[in-house]
Formats: sequence, C-alpha cells, structure tokens
Amino acid sequence: MDVFTLSGTAVALGADAFAVSAAVAAGLPRVTARHTFRLTWHFGFFQFMMTALGWAGGEGLFVFTSGLNYWIGAGILFLLGLKMIYDSRDPEQRVRDYDPTRGWSLVSLSVATSLDALAVGILLSLIGISVWWPAIYIGLTALVMSFVGTRLGKRVGHLMGQWAERVGGIVLIAIGGRILVEYAVR
Repeated sequence: MDVFTLSGTAVALGADAFAVSAAVAAGLPRVTARHTFRLTWHFGFFQFMMTALGWAGGEGLFVFTSGLNYWIGAGILFLLGLKMIYDSRDPEQRVRDYDPTRGWSLVSLSVATSLDALAVGILLSLIGISVWWPAIYIGLTALVMSFVGTRLGKRVGHLMGQWAERVGGIVLIAIGGRILVEYAVR
C-alpha cells in the first residue's frame, strides 16, 4: 500500500476519533492533560488494535461481524450522545464525578470510533498486505487527530458554556447516523 493511499485511509479512519474527541472535550467543564492523554491514547490504540484484529481474523471475522458492527457502533454513539444531552439539562443534578474519558464510557467510545479500522484490517488480510506498518500508521494518525480534536473541543467548549455538552451529544448522534447511512443501510 503506497503512502498516499495509507494516509488517506488513516485520515478517513481518524475523522470519527477527531470529532468524538472534540465533542467530549467540549462537554467537559475543564479539560486536563489527563483527559487529553486518555482520549488520544485510547483512540489511537484502538484504531491500531482493531486494524490488527481485522487482519488477524481475515474473512472469518468479516462473516461473523458483517452487518452488525456498524449497528453496534452507531448504537453506542447514539446512547452516549443522548446521555450527554440528558446530563446537560441540569448541571447541578449531574453526577459531579462523571467523566466520559474514564471507564466503560471511554472503552465504548474507543470501540465505536474504531470499527471502520476492523474492516480495513480485514481488507488488508484479503489482499495480502502485511498489517504492521498500516496499523501503526493508522493508530498514530488517530492519536494525532484525537489530540487536535481535544484541543479544539477545549477551546470551543469554553466559549459555549453549558451548550457545549448538548452540541457534543448531537455530534455523537450525528456520527452514529453517518455510520448507519454510509455503511449499515447499504
């Protein structure tokens, strides 16, 4: 795979990680270095890991997940988006310690944004391309795009106040809808 094709693929795969990072950061009252690290590390690692898993599973994994993976990813994004919107209704009632960059929320976001990478890994396996360089490149690209998204979300979130979390929820729902329109409803 040439560097231009790989770069285009990596940027396309990292677009969801960028958007979700920006949405999550915009919804946080204060974005710390730990929030940024958790988002960028997990999104980059999951992009790498899902590419490698797709390659390792090859056609068998494609048959197993075909038709379900995009529905699952979109469902996760829909639910997390609705939760963000619901939580933004009354900031005083919201659990003070809720942090979408920790625990199962972070894992769910990481999986949801990296399902495309699973399909790319399967494709690499089917066409006989070694996975390691593309997987590393895809993971690093997602890491960088998540970092930029987090920084952008931090700036926008500060300007938008409590509306940032609502907009972040809407963005997550829109990304889930895009996944359904582009992949699952074909």
